[in-house]
Amino acid sequence: MSGQMIPFIIAAVAGITMAFQGAINSGLSKIIGLLEATFVVHVVGLILVTTLLFVFGLGDGSLARYAEAPWYYYIGGLLGVLIVYGVVRSIPQVGVAPATTAIILGQVLTAAAIDHLGLFGLKQIPFTWYRIAGVFLMSGGAFLLLKK
Repeated sequence: MSGQMIPFIIAAVAGITMAFQGAINSGLSKIIGLLEATFVVHVVGLILVTTLLFVFGLGDGSLARYAEAPWYYYIGGLLGVLIVYGVVRSIPQVGVAPATTAIILGQVLTAAAIDHLGLFGLKQIPFTWYRIAGVFLMSGGAFLLLKK
């Protein structure tokens, strides 16, 4: 296996994890409530990351450099709350596969726009006919998955 495949495998595992997370978080929300589940998910995540950083000394950066980052890099936490809330809200109503399909389609369309514009200091990757065709094919696949 080439070293170039590792990031794709990691991304696929993240996708698998996301499907489980959405289903598990939705189950928790049925018991304790939607906002309450969103809160608990983030507190548990905070405990894990705190343990990894400060107990095990993991991490490859320096928190002391936090002031060097532009302010908008810190909205990731807000976006995380919106993501968990949206996933937990949608899965019980439409199911894991349709919700995940809609999420992935939204991610790909937004990611393609971010790549095209080179936002947030990322390398600019312009739209090509192949990328546009890929987005249309994914959209068609999403339509078929969401069709009852």
